[in-house]
Amino acid sequence: MKHFILAGFLFFAGFLFAQKPIFTTAKVKAATVYFNSVELAQSTTASLPKGTSEIVVKNVADYLIESTLQIGAPSNVTVLSVQFTNNYISEYEIDEKSPMIKAVRDSIRLVEKEIQRINNAKETEVKTIELLDKNQQVSGLNSGLNVAELMKMMAFYKTKRSESRNAIDGLEERKIKLNETLLKLKNKLEISTKKEEKISQGKLIIQVMNDLAGIVDFDINYISNSALWSPFYDLRANDIASPINMMYKAQVIQNTGIDWKKVKLTLSSGNPNQNNQAPELTSWWLQYQQPYLAAEYDKMELSEVVVTSQGIRKEKKQLGYAAAPINANVVENQLNISFEIDIPYDILSNGKAHSVALKELQLPSTYKYYAAPRIEKEAFLLAEISDYSKYNLLPGEANIIFEGLYVGKTYINANQTSDTLNLSMGRDKKISIKREKVVDKSGTKFLSSKKEQTFTYDITLRNNKKEAVQLLLKDQYPLCPDKEIEVTVIESNDAKVNTETGILTWELNLKSNETKKIRISYKVKYPKDKIIGNL
Repeated sequence: MKHFILAGFLFFAGFLFAQKPIFTTAKVKAATVYFNSVELAQSTTASLPKGTSEIVVKNVADYLIESTLQIGAPSNVTVLSVQFTNNYISEYEIDEKSPMIKAVRDSIRLVEKEIQRINNAKETEVKTIELLDKNQQVSGLNSGLNVAELMKMMAFYKTKRSESRNAIDGLEERKIKLNETLLKLKNKLEISTKKEEKISQGKLIIQVMNDLAGIVDFDINYISNSALWSPFYDLRANDIASPINMMYKAQVIQNTGIDWKKVKLTLSSGNPNQNNQAPELTSWWLQYQQPYLAAEYDKMELSEVVVTSQGIRKEKKQLGYAAAPINANVVENQLNISFEIDIPYDILSNGKAHSVALKELQLPSTYKYYAAPRIEKEAFLLAEISDYSKYNLLPGEANIIFEGLYVGKTYINANQTSDTLNLSMGRDKKISIKREKVVDKSGTKFLSSKKEQTFTYDITLRNNKKEAVQLLLKDQYPLCPDKEIEVTVIESNDAKVNTETGILTWELNLKSNETKKIRISYKVKYPKDKIIGNL
C-alpha cells in the first residue's frame, strides 16, 4: 500500500542530513500528453538505510509544475519533504560517472600534466640560453683571460647553447604530439558522453525516514508544460463513388529534457492547466456611449459582415507521415477524449515533431461540387460526412490524396454545430466556371436626386468530366440597413434567395460535356451626392 505526498506539503526547514546523499536515476514509464502539457509517470529504486536519508533523483524534467509533484512510497517509508531543482551540484556526483568516462578523464589529466612538465622544461632551456648569451660578452682585455682560456670558454658556450636549442626543439615536437593525443581524448570523451543515456538537469531532492533498511521503490508523477500534441489527418479517396479512407494521426513534440524510451503513450484532448472554476454572473450595468462613435462602429460592422465577402485560407507546415497504422484505444468521458497507444513509443526530447498513427477510419461520404465564382472561379469537391460525432474527430489539418495524387490541404472543423461535416477535397480543374459582367445590361442612371446602378452578371459553367456531377452554386447581392439605399433583385434565375444574407443558391445537375448559363441582376438606388465605396 503506497501513500502520496504533494511537493512541499511537509517541508522541515533546516533539516540536515550528515550522511552522503543517495543518488538514483528515474525512468519514464508513461506519458499522458495534452494539447499544451504532459503528465509524466516515472519510477526509481534506492537502497536505504534505517533512519533518515536524502535521495537525489536524477533524470526528471528540466522544468515542471511543482504543485503537481507527487511521490509514491511504501507504507514503511515516510516522505518528509521533496524539492525540485535544475541547478544541483554535489561532490558526490562524480561517483555516479561510468567507468569508461572516468578512464578517459584520467587520461586527459595525465596528458595535461605532461604538457605542463614540457612547458616547464622548455622555459628552463630558454632561460639557460638567455644566461649564456648575456655572459658570452667577454673581452680579453677586461676579463683577464688568455687566448687558451678564451677558446675553452667559447667552445663551452657553443656546445651548451646547441644542447639547449636541440632540447627546446625536442620538447616542441613532444608537445605537438601530446596536444594531438589530448584532442583525440577530448573527442572520445564527447562521444562517450553522448553514448550515455541522456540525463536532464532536473533533479528531485527527497528526504525520507525509513523504518527498515532495504531496497525501496518510488513512483513519481508531475506535470510539465514542455510537451504538446496536435491532431492531423490523411484523407484518401479513389473517386467520387468511394468512401473516404481517413488516417487519424498526431504530431507529438516534447522538450522536457529527458528522452521517453519505450513509454506507454496516451494523448488527451483535456487541458490540466485550465481554470476549472465555474463562472458566476454579476450585475450587468448599461452605460452611455458617444452617439457618433456608436454610429461609426455600427456602420463598420455592417460593412464588414453584410456587404463584403472574404475568403479565408489557413496555411500550416507539413510535418511528415506515420510509418504504419496503429489502432489506439479511444476513451471518451464527459469532458475529453483520450487515445491510449498499446505499443511502447520512443519520443526524443529534441523539439521535433514525432508522427504517431492513432487509427484508420472509413467514412461513408456523399460527394458534390461547390462553387462561389464571385470569390473563386473554380469548383471545389466537397465530401459530406453524416453523423461525424461518432468518430471522435478533433479540429486539425488534413492532407488530401484524391485518385492517388496529393492535391493539397484542408482543415477539419470538428467543433461545428451542424449535423453534417463538409470536407473540402480540393479543386477540380475539369469543371470550367466563368463569371462575366454583362455590359449592355449594366449601367448608371440619374433620377432626380437619386443615382441608380444596375449590375448584371452571367455565370457560365461547363462539365468537362466523363460523368455527370452535382454542383452547388452560390452568389450574392449586397445588403444595407440604411433606408436611403435601396437594393432590388431583378433576376435570380430561379435561385433560392436568402433575404437575410443576400445569398443566392442553385443546385445544378451538369451532365458530361454540358454547359449551363446562369444570369443574376440587381440594382442599387441611393442619393446621388453619396458614394458607396464597396459596391
